[in-house]
Amino acid sequence: MNTDLSFRPVRDDDLPAICTFARTPEELYFLAPRARFPLDVEQLATSIALRSDSSVVCRGEQVLAFANIYKREQGACYVGNVAVSPQARRQGVARFLMQQMARLAAERYGASELRVSCFNSNTAGLLLYSRLGYTPFALEERLDSRQQPIVLIHLRLPLT
Repeated sequence: MNTDLSFRPVRDDDLPAICTFARTPEELYFLAPRARFPLDVEQLATSIALRSDSSVVCRGEQVLAFANIYKREQGACYVGNVAVSPQARRQGVARFLMQQMARLAAERYGASELRVSCFNSNTAGLLLYSRLGYTPFALEERLDSRQQPIVLIHLRLPLT
């Protein structure tokens, strides 16, 4: 359990750190398919303005993870832009982030379900969501940044 982690709304001064989370064009594609590599503050701020509840996980003042809600409908909240700092991966930070996003969705919006989407080539993301209890409910064919077919897997987690 990460008792040294905190969860709070994103601040403007967090954006430069978040922009460093995607180290490759592929990682950025997983985070924000429409963004251009490398991610910059302007692109991130534009995305945040179109979404709600942009939030970060911190250890002290260090920003370790980021996510937001991009859609709400019929009791479900859709979480997107999920990203973890490369230095904080495989340490339970993503689990903490997704637990906090689930709590926020349930408390603020009365959501009964949290939904995420993950590309089939994002093995780490798929394994994380599976470990957290998310199950697939739909597949969507897309084209990746090289215009090659890729599958976007939609997953859901019932909230109690």
